Amino acid sequence: MAVYKEEKTNTWRVLYRYTDWNGERKQSQKRGFKTKREAQAWEREQLNKLGGDLDMSFKSFVQHYSEDMQARIKENTWATKEHIIQTKLMPYFGKLKMCNITAQQIITWQNKLINYKGDNGKPYSPVYLKTIHNQLSAIFNHAVRYYNLKENPCQKAGSMGKKKNREMLFWTKEEYLKFADAMMDKPMSYYAFEMLYWTGIREGELLAITPADFDFEKRTVTINKSFQHLNGRDIITSPKTEKSNRTIQLPKFLCDEMQDYLKMLYDVGLEDRMFPVTKSYLHREMNRGAKEAGVKRIRIHDIRHSHVSLLIDMGFSATAIADRVGHESIDITYNYAHLFPSKQAEMADKLDMERGE
Repeated sequence: MAVYKEEKTNTWRVLYRYTDWNGERKQSQKRGFKTKREAQAWEREQLNKLGGDLDMSFKSFVQHYSEDMQARIKENTWATKEHIIQTKLMPYFGKLKMCNITAQQIITWQNKLINYKGDNGKPYSPVYLKTIHNQLSAIFNHAVRYYNLKENPCQKAGSMGKKKNREMLFWTKEEYLKFADAMMDKPMSYYAFEMLYWTGIREGELLAITPADFDFEKRTVTINKSFQHLNGRDIITSPKTEKSNRTIQLPKFLCDEMQDYLKMLYDVGLEDRMFPVTKSYLHREMNRGAKEAGVKRIRIHDIRHSHVSLLIDMGFSATAIADRVGHESIDITYNYAHLFPSKQAEMADKLDMERGE
């Protein structure tokens, strides 16, 4: 690399040569540095990147991480990760060198987030704290795996927060029916929540549904996409997981309702969204309906929990429920274990019989 002064503009230019990922020699440059020192500092950063030397700032490494990861994951997933990086990680670690960040610094950062209170006086939830920590750890793991960093300091520091909230909220069937009655003044809202409650599909899956996804003769709906509103744009992605691609059998009354709803829609095409609203709309309607019906306010995602709890109460197995909602059966067993009928007494009685023989 070399640094040159450009007399016409009175700025500095860096000219550098490098070998790219497939072994070809390349040459590039960067102009517009106000001082020689700025140009040399940028030059050092490039040398560190090209040499795999982690004697670079966290901010510079995150650029590397972004280039490596952004094309591999969904746009909406990356947007969530980037928000956490820019708002929760960069302000604290941005100027620190990757190879010098210690477990003690990470503990100090954790404590700041744990003790943080928002404008409403509330702290971050344990689940959100866990999510933030996981993102920082993922960046260091990437550095260890691909860029020769010796170790991930997050592993020494330990995690913060919890993977899941302790309380799982859901509506009983009676609570949902009260809510549904309050929704009947707005057909789109009513039919949207009917689909959510009686099928257990995710919010994004609902908003991506088109008439072509229904087979009313077989009484099924096919889930193969998800809707997101991101950076002012409506985008359709694949579902959350591979298991989420599924065909759901519908009860007859729900098939009838969906056909009634389609007759209300003006000039809707087979590939048009049947519920052309955003998640914010559903959240506002959730607030309105819960208040009018006098039932507890739960999250939109908790309607999915409500569907699962209904199926458990009806006696269906974890495996059957998992196929319907697009989960692994082990997740249903673990996350909803407290809702399944206890077999402990029956086990003890049978062990008594075994011992008696």
